[in-house]
Amino acid sequence: MSKPAAMPEVVEVKRTFTAPREKVFEAWRNPQMMAKWFGRGTPGQPLTEIQVADVRVGGKYQVVVRYQDKVYHMVGAYREVKPPERLAFTWHWEEADFRDSLVTVDFRELGSSSFTEVTLRHSLLPENQREDHRQGWTMCFEMLEGTLRGEEF
Repeated sequence: MSKPAAMPEVVEVKRTFTAPREKVFEAWRNPQMMAKWFGRGTPGQPLTEIQVADVRVGGKYQVVVRYQDKVYHMVGAYREVKPPERLAFTWHWEEADFRDSLVTVDFRELGSSSFTEVTLRHSLLPENQREDHRQGWTMCFEMLEGTLRGEEF
């Protein structure tokens, strides 16, 4: 008798942004833009600190996130960089005790150049971390929407 297949370790978040694909992609690789939304869940949360954002295959990133009087360090390396179509990078919380995970982000132009669908897949997450990451990415996408509109938080 074979073992049942394991539940997939993937969180998927999809959203359509009212912005050209190139602009949305740039928000994922420009450190000044990333600091406004990446790792931020609410406008009241301090800006994320992007210490390194070497967006090329093999390049590294280092992010400091401050949330509820705690500081979290996130590090990883870019596995795939295909402007303006796809980014893939490893994801590791230095304070967590689980293995590296993988984030893949696809950018798809919809109909006209004014709309971009972003599909994020965060894989290899432990089961007890999936819902937190789904909520976190959903909140980050809210902040990204405002950043693309030029809002300052």
